[in-house]
Amino acid sequence: MADPYETLGLKRDATAEEVRSAYRKLAKLHHPDLNPDDPKAAERFKALSAANMLLSDPVQRGRFDRGEIDASGTETPPERPFYRDFADQPGRQRYRRDSGGFDPAELDELLAALRRGATLRGDDLHASLTVDFLDAANGATRRLGLAEGRTLDVAIPPGLRDGQVLRLKGQGGAGQGGGAAGDLLIEVRVAPHPFFRRVAEDVEMDLPVTLREAVLGARITVPTLTTPVTLTIPPNAAPGTRLRLKGRGIGGGDLYAVLRPVLPTAPEPELAAFLEGWEPRDTQDPRRDMLP
Repeated sequence: MADPYETLGLKRDATAEEVRSAYRKLAKLHHPDLNPDDPKAAERFKALSAANMLLSDPVQRGRFDRGEIDASGTETPPERPFYRDFADQPGRQRYRRDSGGFDPAELDELLAALRRGATLRGDDLHASLTVDFLDAANGATRRLGLAEGRTLDVAIPPGLRDGQVLRLKGQGGAGQGGGAAGDLLIEVRVAPHPFFRRVAEDVEMDLPVTLREAVLGARITVPTLTTPVTLTIPPNAAPGTRLRLKGRGIGGGDLYAVLRPVLPTAPEPELAAFLEGWEPRDTQDPRRDMLP
């Protein structure tokens, strides 16, 4: 028997709503009453119903995914001794509305409505969109191409989080008989930034500073989510020092610059000569906590 996921055109991580939507769409397409001249329609419809019956029951779907039963619902060997008792439990009932299944009576009503010309709402459609970190933080408008050839300008609200879903009302599948169109659900992925990283409503960045700036202090220009600003580096700033730029994060959060002193990459004879004759006042071993 065919894999129920393949029969309904679904991935194995499909949600209960996606199972229901796929079955409704295919059932309308292949129902024997709507295909009187197609002798294979009944067979296809039977396969669709069987796949939906299995995947819409959370208990049965879980057992199928674990390999405990096959696509027909038959126990796979070795047979479990409690299978007969389990088969009589209420959780195995077919086409239960509360388990996300599709009641045959509901399908009959749907087909009757189609024949009467009644209005039916269109299906919801799903899409994904990747946006830049700064666009998600500040808000932007980005163009989305859809499978059917349409393009939409999508408004990205400020502060959008990775994985958040935007609902565009009326941009889904067309309704029937004058019914309203479904919605378009867009899952947004936020691309990582080269140096900004989000922590709740705050933002952090590693800020390289020269050895001179870290030791003597300085006023330097640093980037933010919008425009560059001037930041004061205090003298003797140790690596990892966090300097706050209040209100420069997301939605009123703060921006934290984490200082990362960088040693010179080219020879510095004067610095080397100074260090050779320098006797630091702090003589503690910086590796004292690493040794036994």
